[in-house]
Amino acid sequence: MLWRAIVGRIGISIVTLWVVSLMIFGMTNLLPGDIAQIMLGQMATPENTAALREKLGLDKPAHIQYLVWLGNVAMGDLGISKAGLGAGLGTPIVEMLGPRAFNTFRLTVWVSVIAIPVSLVIGLIAAMHPGTRLDRTVTFSTLSLISVPDFLVATFLVLIFAVYLGWLPSIVFLRGGESGWLLFKTLAMPILTLVIVVSAQIIRMTRATVLNVMSSPYIEMAILKGVPRRKIILRHALLNAIGPIVNVIALNLAWLVGGVVVVETIFAYPGLAKLMIEAVLLRDPPLVQACAMIFCTVYVVLIFIADMASILSNPRLRHPK
Repeated sequence: MLWRAIVGRIGISIVTLWVVSLMIFGMTNLLPGDIAQIMLGQMATPENTAALREKLGLDKPAHIQYLVWLGNVAMGDLGISKAGLGAGLGTPIVEMLGPRAFNTFRLTVWVSVIAIPVSLVIGLIAAMHPGTRLDRTVTFSTLSLISVPDFLVATFLVLIFAVYLGWLPSIVFLRGGESGWLLFKTLAMPILTLVIVVSAQIIRMTRATVLNVMSSPYIEMAILKGVPRRKIILRHALLNAIGPIVNVIALNLAWLVGGVVVVETIFAYPGLAKLMIEAVLLRDPPLVQACAMIFCTVYVVLIFIADMASILSNPRLRHPK
């Protein structure tokens, strides 16, 4: 039964990636402008444009272009940047994605290391003291932070720590040799913004899920027997609540990889999301498609891991009958 569930999830993930690839290819082809004219610039005569379109394969039917692109992606070939973004015309997209992917991964790791443990602890503390002033404060604070857009959180942090206090830089400027405290200080503003935004959702899910498990009959029996509430939560309720918590953590980690466009733009952070925005502005469909497929793949992989964690942690999902 477990292997059947794993194979089923893998099949769903593959179909999802295929459907998303169709959507990505279709939407990038709907972008205005002609990539051949953009590449030629002032030399874009009708003859030159037609010759370049033939060389790039843009004169072929859309379904042929899609099959060629999909086959290359499956083989690990993301193509060549056609708009000359970054190092220039004809730059392999893999080379362009390397440094940006490293920056995004580094930011994601920092935020995850800080946000996940802190959120779990605060959520568990709130669940241990339901209805108290502490619980109401945590609930009100997290609900308020979820309701506030991330760009507003970033703006307030810039005003406080960069403008008024002058402690942190408002723009992330990476020279490549930063390490230790200097690196953390340089990345502190986007890290703090993302920690605040991500933590609020994980805290609320942790608290709500644990309290939902606490209403189960076996938990009530343990309470009647005099087992301390803290011991019940840590040894019994948390294990049964781990599935939804892992799901919301996976969703937030996936959002950190591809959904931080606003944060990366505000702080000029050279990550994948900002690279994708630059590619859209410069009409570079292969680069847009590559970034979008990376974001989608990360989402699908993390959701697959979350599903597997839910199945492994819940016997009812492993043995539905």
